[in-house]
Amino acid sequence: MSALKALAQTILTNIDALEAAHAAQGSSVPLLDDLFKPSVVDSDPAATSAAREIAKAATELAAIVRSPLETLQECCMGMYTAPIIGFINEHNIADILLEAGPKGLHSDEIGKRIEADGSKVDRILRYLATRYIFREVQPNVFANNKYSSLFLKRKSLSEIEADPLAKYDLAPISAFAGIFTDEAFMSSQYLPQFLKDPGPYQSAFNIAIKDTINTFAWYDKPDNAVRGRRFAAGWKGIGDRFPPVLFTSALDWKALSDGSTVVDVGANVGSATLTLAKEFPHLHYVVQDLEFVIAKEAKDFWNEKLPEALTDGRVELQVHDFFKPMPISADVYLLRRVVHDWPKAEAEKILKNIRASAKPSSKLLICEEIMPHACAETSPFAADLAGLGKASPSITAGDIHMMTMLGGRERTIEEFVKLGDATGWKLESVKTGPLARLIYAPA
Repeated sequence: MSALKALAQTILTNIDALEAAHAAQGSSVPLLDDLFKPSVVDSDPAATSAAREIAKAATELAAIVRSPLETLQECCMGMYTAPIIGFINEHNIADILLEAGPKGLHSDEIGKRIEADGSKVDRILRYLATRYIFREVQPNVFANNKYSSLFLKRKSLSEIEADPLAKYDLAPISAFAGIFTDEAFMSSQYLPQFLKDPGPYQSAFNIAIKDTINTFAWYDKPDNAVRGRRFAAGWKGIGDRFPPVLFTSALDWKALSDGSTVVDVGANVGSATLTLAKEFPHLHYVVQDLEFVIAKEAKDFWNEKLPEALTDGRVELQVHDFFKPMPISADVYLLRRVVHDWPKAEAEKILKNIRASAKPSSKLLICEEIMPHACAETSPFAADLAGLGKASPSITAGDIHMMTMLGGRERTIEEFVKLGDATGWKLESVKTGPLARLIYAPA
């Protein structure tokens, strides 16, 4: 079988698996014209794997048959995508089209609504429509689709206009789009300088703002209130991006004795802990983060989602800086999307602080994406990583984002092993998925 036909066969085989997974749930595969809603791809490991294999094979097939010049041109001109998405997101165009309905709205009318030139609006929306974001239903008439609906603010236009500062509060995906197309896009222009001569700066972001301040502290400054509120909105909803089973199946939580302590380190508001506290109420949970998060955001989050967990003491909110000694000797320490924010030295300090307080029986659960190589894996954990395949554009883009904004990184499995070895932890097992679960024990 030729390489092209082998890829096509991979696509067909996995389409059968994907459609079967949907049929088992009484649904069908959402098409481009549908608005976004969670599907079995977000919760069923078999469906997730099938969808990933289809996308990988289709991408490779397109790369083989497409003109290399066209592909290179698309890459080189990619700088236009971020500001265009930033514009439509900031000006609530998806929300305007939602109110217009499935028949869509003419670009001139959209232009009037946002006080912009309609003849330019149609050009940026057509740019996105040819990349499957929005759809052009008639000449110069646009409507939402599966991808553009991710920019919806989950509020009416009148609510958005009445309180612009709060418009991202219910829309974490739209909030993250704002972060990527605003401060991250601004910082990306300084990435070449950071790669060649970073000077005293830890990231390209620091070069852009001409300050060595930590990114998280920068968001907390009063003059960054809008961006800080948007950043908080994104992180408050990040737990919704991953199916609860990722956290509930990470360890044998039921085997832990009543009152065993689980510390969610650098938890933000503690959305992962919320999932665990509902499923395993026999455990004691401590949600740790900095004061500005715990005092307001985390307290409001738990009072809204599960207030009885605070009143009965099942969940404790604790102010803690993970660069300082860990104050709790816990049974499980959970770090969800924490270590990728930090370079090697800082990541090691976080884990060493935890190790110093850990018991011989403690477990360290790190939930992160694992960076596969763009070739076959050869590490001792290669069998565990078989479902990940080769490195994808999305995770490598996430890695560059970490480097640009924080000086952090997505790590390969070898780097996770070394991180444990350097800090007194031994990597015991790995469970893959949309977010990998790496389980360590004291070395």
